[in-house]
Amino acid sequence: MTDIKIVNSDTLPENVQAEAFSAPNFALFNTEASAHKPRILLLYGSLRERSFSRLVVEESSRILQAMGAETRIFNPQGLPLPDGDDASNPKVAELRELMMWSEGQVWCSPERHGSMTGILKSQIDWVPLSVGAVRPTQGKTLAVMQVSGGSQSFNAVNQMRVLGRWMRMLTIPNQSSVAKAFMEFDDENRMKPSSYYNRIVDVLEELMKFTLLTRDNKDYLVDRYSERVESAEQLSQRVNQRSI
Repeated sequence: MTDIKIVNSDTLPENVQAEAFSAPNFALFNTEASAHKPRILLLYGSLRERSFSRLVVEESSRILQAMGAETRIFNPQGLPLPDGDDASNPKVAELRELMMWSEGQVWCSPERHGSMTGILKSQIDWVPLSVGAVRPTQGKTLAVMQVSGGSQSFNAVNQMRVLGRWMRMLTIPNQSSVAKAFMEFDDENRMKPSSYYNRIVDVLEELMKFTLLTRDNKDYLVDRYSERVESAEQLSQRVNQRSI
């Protein structure tokens, strides 16, 4: 994909560097669609034996596969706290590999004390904003969901939206919040038919559409002028600061 430079650099404000500036143009979008199945990674935020966020993710995986996706679910059991440099830990390596593999993601967390769980947040905290100058999550689609033990709430999904933006992901407009989740699953741990179930299908359908629309163009969609004026070395130094 080749950028189309502006025709007349004399019209640029003096602070803009002409060699790094380009005018967005629909003709730059990739018209050759990938043929492989959309690759969707699913994360959940509870280690309980009967984790409703995990059950929602497992049901979501089945729905996504029926829609033609390839899915993988990360099990956070054994993932260390993200407070060191132990990137060689097998669980950390597995998580980062899945992040690179994915084209879209689903995050589902219980709401605890008005927020997402530390278990969900820890998974994201183990993913660096940059590996060298490559951002593992940048431009990938994201769907956010939450489960609640009581009445319906949106605190966790709202937090995850902020987190998705921080990770430079394309978070879809729709979302799911399952109230009184303990009532929504049968004895076989399968989700019962309900308006909550229908909303989950809606969210996953939208995620698939956005993934198919953007996966071949994500690098162009998130390409930034401010980073084009930086060298790869400068970018790597900035996003991997150790003084924060």
